[in-house]
Formats: sequence, C-alpha cells, structure tokens
Amino acid sequence: DRIEVNGSGAHPLYQWLREQKGGLLGNAIKWNFTKFLVGRDGQVLARYAPTDEPASFEADIVAALADRA
Repeated sequence: DRIEVNGSGAHPLYQWLREQKGGLLGNAIKWNFTKFLVGRDGQVLARYAPTDEPASFEADIVAALADRA
C-alpha cells in the first residue's frame, strides 16, 4: 500500500528514519527513492539522496555487513 513519508500522517518507520538522519531539507524526504542504511544494531548509519546509486555507497554497505556489533 501507499504510505506517507512526510507530515503528520507519516508512517512511524519514516518518522523515525527522518529523526535519526536529517537531509539537506531538514528531516523531510524530498523524493521516494531516498535511501537509508541501517546497521545490524538497528541504528541508522547513513542517508543517501534519491540520485545516489547503490554502487556509490557499496563500501558503506560492505562495512555495515562486516560489523558484528
């Protein structure tokens, strides 16, 4: 189903993600392809722009997978 990612009706997951890692526009999500990297411990490690290709942050993903904390 379609959900809201901004505003008072935002899904709780996106409320939390935005609180953890703000972007260039504050904590609002500009477009639906904004990406978040969440570690094994549930902490938000990074936020990537809609235009960022996953290959551009592959090293971050590999590091997060290697972290056994």
